Amino acid sequence: MRLVFMGTPEIAVPILEALVGAGHEIVAVYTQADRPAGRGQTVFPSPVKQAALKHSIPVMQPASLRDPEEFERLSRSAPDLIVVAAFGQFLPKAVLDLPPFKCLNVHPSLLPRHRGPAPIVNAILEGDEETGVTIMRLTAKMDAGPILAQRRVPIDAKDTAATLQARLAQVGADLLVDTLPRWLGGEIAPQLQDEAKVTFSKMVAKEDGFLDWGQAAVDLWRRVRAFQPWPGAYTRWRGKMLKVIEAKPLGRGQEQRPGSVLKLDPTKTGFGLGVQTGDGVLALGMVQFEGRKSMSGEDFLRGHREIVGEVLPGEGAT
Repeated sequence: MRLVFMGTPEIAVPILEALVGAGHEIVAVYTQADRPAGRGQTVFPSPVKQAALKHSIPVMQPASLRDPEEFERLSRSAPDLIVVAAFGQFLPKAVLDLPPFKCLNVHPSLLPRHRGPAPIVNAILEGDEETGVTIMRLTAKMDAGPILAQRRVPIDAKDTAATLQARLAQVGADLLVDTLPRWLGGEIAPQLQDEAKVTFSKMVAKEDGFLDWGQAAVDLWRRVRAFQPWPGAYTRWRGKMLKVIEAKPLGRGQEQRPGSVLKLDPTKTGFGLGVQTGDGVLALGMVQFEGRKSMSGEDFLRGHREIVGEVLPGEGAT
């Protein structure tokens, strides 16, 4: 069987590696164009491109598969199946109809919940106790195609987007390898999604990481976890960014103004620094002040005792 793989970020790499390991003939890998990153804006290939080159698989990086020449090139590769995992482009109908075994997508949520570009982040933000991976057949409507297989994954209270993504990537890789033989053998009847249960996730922007202290501590705790490592959760103090890397919601606290910085008793709470929120206290476990290395909240307090009693900015003060 001739297979084309389409993917771009790190979450797609274990899926590509699993296909290679299972012995599938991957005739081409499609990924997004090399892009600048970091302070020096050095141009880097995508994680999927790096993995493909390691296995000497031809790599294609078209700006759009709607381009007739790009579609013709894809057609010449004569794929029996196309597997998509976080590719970053919509596939036109001509591409969806090209392979005889269709186009399959590996989506990191339990569809129809969390359709869209940021399902992992949204699963944490909304306090879901579990998420998972769905193998679905791609259709013209985003993440709406019929389901071939699903596998559930619990969300731990310590999970960040990074740790949850790593688990889901491996689960997705294993599920795809288990599902493909049955799909190719005609043993799977895809199940339509229940449109009454659809929820959508939106693209995450950098400003989403700003912590509004008027929200409840539990909601801010979820934001800290959901936005780790990007865009990061942060507040501002004396004109500089203070990133919150790890945190934990505590009880109702001293009922001060939301944003008030509190000195906590580590022997009672396990933390030395906290912030009053609209409902409860958010203890700050690990922070990073602008231009400094990350450190515990207690260590930060030792060097900046004057922060206690100050009020951190609230809604809209990014």
